[in-house]
Amino acid sequence: MAELKIGEQSKPRFEFRSFGQCFREQHKRMARLSVPVPEKVWERESDEIYIISAKNDINNTKIRNGKMDIKTYVQTVDGLEQWNPLMKGEFPIAKEVLEKEVFPAFMVEMPALDKDTYTYEEFIAMVKACPDLAAVRVHKQRFGYMVNNTICEVGNVLINGAKVVTINSESTEIEDIKKTIADCGLEGVENINYLQAIKRVIGMIDKPLANE
Repeated sequence: MAELKIGEQSKPRFEFRSFGQCFREQHKRMARLSVPVPEKVWERESDEIYIISAKNDINNTKIRNGKMDIKTYVQTVDGLEQWNPLMKGEFPIAKEVLEKEVFPAFMVEMPALDKDTYTYEEFIAMVKACPDLAAVRVHKQRFGYMVNNTICEVGNVLINGAKVVTINSESTEIEDIKKTIADCGLEGVENINYLQAIKRVIGMIDKPLANE
């Protein structure tokens, strides 16, 4: 079995992730059980914009450093979700890409596109003009680990300024994730992906997070 490497793409991975107010004990166990990881993933910070659509829960769209990344939901196996890359693009972005890939992924009505390319600011203005879309600011402070050959992290996340905590384990091997969930004391904790968490925080979905 190939070793997973943090920061490298392999075949589509399965993921357990949850969001709540505090995972202190689970974080402590994850850190203790982790093998040494590369220094570059000890702690990472990023600012991202997630484009959230009221019409769709299967495409995850985020913008970081002027690049747009869309992942699409594939399947759930044993409660673990699998996502695949759908599109990667950069700003300014071509009208054709918006027409054929981006707005279809949001599953909302296509705005009138009368230019050949659109800047980041113009794109965000179109998002804000659509009642079914929201551009949500997400700041991440992530601490990386590796437990049972699964890529793990605990993150402090600000969603439009609201602070929540996320914890996750991902791998191509489902049994390794299940063992990590058990070892870290996460059994019975709801699996909540970024799309669902953001929708709950901004009020698009009326549900609490895992331990609220």
